[in-house]
Amino acid sequence: MKKIMALMAMIAGLGAVGYWQWQIRRTPRTTFNFAEVKRGHLEATVGSTGTLQPREVVDVGAQVLGRIIYIGKDAHTSRGFVDWGSEVEGPELDSNGKVVKRGTVLAQIDPALYEAQRNSARASLKAAQANVGVNAAALDQATRNWGRAEKLIGTSGIAQAEYDQYKAAFDAAKANLELSEANVGLAQATLDSAQTNLDYTTISAPVSGVVIDRRVNVGQTVVASLSAPSLFLIAKDLSKMEVWATVNEVDVGKIRADQDVKFTVDAFPGRVYKGSVVHQGKLPFRLNATMNQNVVTYTVVVSVDNKDGLLRPYLTANLTFVVADKEDALLVPNAALRWQPVADQIAPDLRDTYYRLRGKKRSPTDRDTVNHGFVWVTSDDGHLRYIDVRTGLSDTVNTEVLGVNGGGELPEHTQIIIGEALTGARMGAANPFVASPFRKKE
Repeated sequence: MKKIMALMAMIAGLGAVGYWQWQIRRTPRTTFNFAEVKRGHLEATVGSTGTLQPREVVDVGAQVLGRIIYIGKDAHTSRGFVDWGSEVEGPELDSNGKVVKRGTVLAQIDPALYEAQRNSARASLKAAQANVGVNAAALDQATRNWGRAEKLIGTSGIAQAEYDQYKAAFDAAKANLELSEANVGLAQATLDSAQTNLDYTTISAPVSGVVIDRRVNVGQTVVASLSAPSLFLIAKDLSKMEVWATVNEVDVGKIRADQDVKFTVDAFPGRVYKGSVVHQGKLPFRLNATMNQNVVTYTVVVSVDNKDGLLRPYLTANLTFVVADKEDALLVPNAALRWQPVADQIAPDLRDTYYRLRGKKRSPTDRDTVNHGFVWVTSDDGHLRYIDVRTGLSDTVNTEVLGVNGGGELPEHTQIIIGEALTGARMGAANPFVASPFRKKE
C-alpha cells in the first residue's frame, strides 16, 4: 500500500512540474532589440515631389483669323510635317534687331483675304501719290498767278478784289497739296498694316527649340479674338530645365536660396540627379501658396542641368532638399527615441522623474524641452534606465545627439533599446537581453 501511495505521489509531483513548465512556456516574456550609439555622417533633408518643366516655353499663337491650309514640312517626323519632337530654328536678327531671316515655317493661314486687302491698300497709295502730283501742279499755277498779281497791284493794273482772289487760290492750292501728301502717309500706313496682316498668315518659329505640342490641323479655322489661340508649344532649351516642387508649409522655412537638391525620376530608377534652388531676390519660393484640404503648400523652383537630354518635360520627380550636412555626428536611431517602456520596466527611483519630464509642457522658445528625447539602457537589477538627450539634426533613420540633459554623456558604442518582442521562456532563456519578469503592456 505504501508503495502505491509513493508511486501516486511521484506521479502527482511529475504532473505538477510538467504543468509548471507548460505554464512557463505559455507565458510571454519581453526580449529587447538593441542598437549601438555610433558616430557617422548625417544629412538632414526635406522630402517633396514635383514636376519637370522646360525653363522657357513659348506658346505660339495666331494674330489673324483664317483657315489653316498648310503645316510646315519636317522630314524627321513620321508624318512628314512639323509635329511634337520637331526641332525648329528661330529668326535671324541684324545688329539693329531687324529680322533678316524668318524662323522655321510652322503653319500657313489662307492669305487670300489679306492679299486682297494689301492690293487695295497699294492701289489707294498710288491714287494718293497721283493726287499729290495734281495738287502740286495746281499749286504751281496758283503760285505763278499770284506772282503776276503782286507785280500789277503796285501799278494799279489789277483791282484789289482780283488780287485777293489770286492770293486765296494760292493758299487753297498749298493746303490741298499738304492734304494730299498727308493722304499718301495714311495710305502708306494702311498698306503697311495690310502687309503685316498678310505676313501674320505665315506662322513661323519665334525661337529655336523643340516642339512639345501641336494643337492645329490643316483645314481648321483659327479665330483670333481677345486672346491669341495656341497653335504650337515650343520649349526653347531642354538642356536646362526646372523642377516645380510642392513643399509643405511645415518644411518651407527650411528652404533657402541656392540650396542643394537631389532628385530621382521613375523613368530612370537608381539614377540621382542634382540641382539647386532658384530664388528671386531673397525669396527661395513663390509666394502664391496653394491650399488643398486645409493643407498649405508652396512652389519651390529647382534648376536642373540636362545636358545629356534624358530628362523630359512633365516627368514626376521625387526631391530631397539638403537642409544640413554634418560629419562625425553622434547618432542614435530614431526608433530608440520613439520607443517607450511600461511603468513596471522602469527603475523605481526614475519613474516619477521620467513621467514628470515626459509630461512637461514644451515651449517653442525652450530648446531644452523642444529638442530632447529619451533613450533607454538596461541595468544590473533588470530594470531600465533612461538618458535624457538633447537632439539636433535628424534624417529618416538617425538623429544627432548634442549632449545629455542634467550632465553626463552618452558614450559611443552604448547599447540602447530600439524595440521589444514577446518570446517564450525557452527563447528568452537563450537570449542574454531578456528583461525578466516584465510583461509586455496589454
